[in-house]
Amino acid sequence: MRKRSTQLIKRLLPLSAFCLALAAPLSAPVAHAQAGSSSGFEFRWDNSRDFRKLYYFLTLADAGARSDYYLVLGPKDRKTALLKLAISVPSYFDAKINPSDVSLCTIKQGGIASKTRCLETIPATVEVAPDGTAIEIFPDRPVATGTTIGVYMQIFNPSAGMYQFNALGQAPGAVPISGYLGSWVVEINGAGE
Repeated sequence: MRKRSTQLIKRLLPLSAFCLALAAPLSAPVAHAQAGSSSGFEFRWDNSRDFRKLYYFLTLADAGARSDYYLVLGPKDRKTALLKLAISVPSYFDAKINPSDVSLCTIKQGGIASKTRCLETIPATVEVAPDGTAIEIFPDRPVATGTTIGVYMQIFNPSAGMYQFNALGQAPGAVPISGYLGSWVVEINGAGE
């Protein structure tokens, strides 16, 4: 009898170790180092058709951490070529944006198996308002539709909170009028969240 139970334990030991190895990540607290624009549940007061949510990705979403921002404009977000991109930054966004740390590029949008990253930098002039509430990007030549482009920034994250960046695009033509493209609603976590 004892020999039989010893054999049973020897058979089940690798299986139980495997089950414990699978369960360990589920029970341990997970630190969220990266943040994207899709949350499990999102609610907006007055969710009108005039608001267009745009995709974004941050490498780190903790307050004060150095992070790479990817503010993405997909092919469906633009109907015309882009002559100028203007981004409004909230006045309470207390992070310094340096024009040399901002670039316009074609982007490969990531997912579960791959990272969001810049494929090719689009030559452009970047201007940031002295008070930091606006970023204006002037590509050297109009950016054609049909590609995923984005604004790439390397900055230190501001204080914890939610920040809405609005994108306005100017199409080439006789009348230079900027139109609303959408908004990125970026969430920064506090320390230890």
